[in-house]
Amino acid sequence: MGKVSVIIYISVALLLLFLISHSPKKHSNNHHRRLKLRSTFKFSDKHHEPVPFDPIIADIERRREDREWERQYFEHNHKDFVVHHDEDHPHDGHDQHHDQHQAAAQAAEGQPEWEDFMNAEDYVNDEDRFNVTNRILSLFPKIDFSPADGFITESELTDWNLNQAHEEVMHRTDRDLELHDKNRDGFVSFAEYEAPTWVRNADNNSFGYDMGWWREEHFNASDADGDGLLNRTEFNDFLHPADSSNPKLIEWLCKEEVRERDTDKDGKLNFKEFFHGMFDLVRNYDEEGHNATHHSDSDDSMQAPARVLFQKIDLDGDGFLSDKELLPIIGKLHPSERYYAKQQADYTISQADSDKDGRLSLAEMIDNPYVFYSSIFNDEEDYEYHDEFR
Repeated sequence: MGKVSVIIYISVALLLLFLISHSPKKHSNNHHRRLKLRSTFKFSDKHHEPVPFDPIIADIERRREDREWERQYFEHNHKDFVVHHDEDHPHDGHDQHHDQHQAAAQAAEGQPEWEDFMNAEDYVNDEDRFNVTNRILSLFPKIDFSPADGFITESELTDWNLNQAHEEVMHRTDRDLELHDKNRDGFVSFAEYEAPTWVRNADNNSFGYDMGWWREEHFNASDADGDGLLNRTEFNDFLHPADSSNPKLIEWLCKEEVRERDTDKDGKLNFKEFFHGMFDLVRNYDEEGHNATHHSDSDDSMQAPARVLFQKIDLDGDGFLSDKELLPIIGKLHPSERYYAKQQADYTISQADSDKDGRLSLAEMIDNPYVFYSSIFNDEEDYEYHDEFR
């Protein structure tokens, strides 16, 4: 960061702090608007959630997720402590049930209560310890670095979101690695891996989430060095193939697309199989904000652009799409974290860019804090003045 940029940034920050601290305060009987953490814990990646803008919020949310994960891990791996009541035979095994109750009670004594852990949100609710304006002032120069010119561009904010997402993804990967690494050697074998509950309970015909996603072929494609074990990086690729740079895994992803959509089971996709579903995904990727639709065979208005795209992808012109021909569009069928990070950055800038110059100044970010911290504000309380910004 150049000396001039540093001087400009410090001058603007000091001026803003002066104006904020000396502006007249309203006095009302309304409570301060409280900050409340959202709950983001999920057991599958079927829905993509925006990552928190602030690393502090992300860390608190991760700790809350971990607490719930630990509870479920405990219940899954220590089933003997989970008491099941047998209504059909209330008198059978009375002593055994009594022992289970005692064991469960003793185990529960050593486990922190979920409600107790929820008190972590007091860190956010305490305005003396968490001030949104100060947080934005602290984070701004960390985001504005390429170049450090006093403005945050879409590219800079995308990189920031992507780094935040990477921290989130790797944290969950480490947690899942610990779960599946039965012999604690730092690797996961296919024999050790246990598919998620939502996969085990899924209908094998469920589009996009069938058991094929977790077969040994998927595991082997993720095993970049071919040693039969997945290390941390390989296991992360296994869980998130869309972000992998492993050619074997990308090729597997293309084969999986063909397998899922190949209704006549001839090992390739004809135009009809491409048109129903795949065309929408590619089009929606290019045309942001467009809603997916289901087309009929007679929908000529949509078939025309679909045929143009189909012919463009069909490199050998045989009227079918092979898995190798899907390589150029696989990133649109399975968007990466960068795609979502850019979406989040574009939305944030569109909401906070008051002068519509396509970038964010420090003043614009301070003037629009809810764009960055909306996930932790409690909108249920009536308010007129946000004293926590003081």
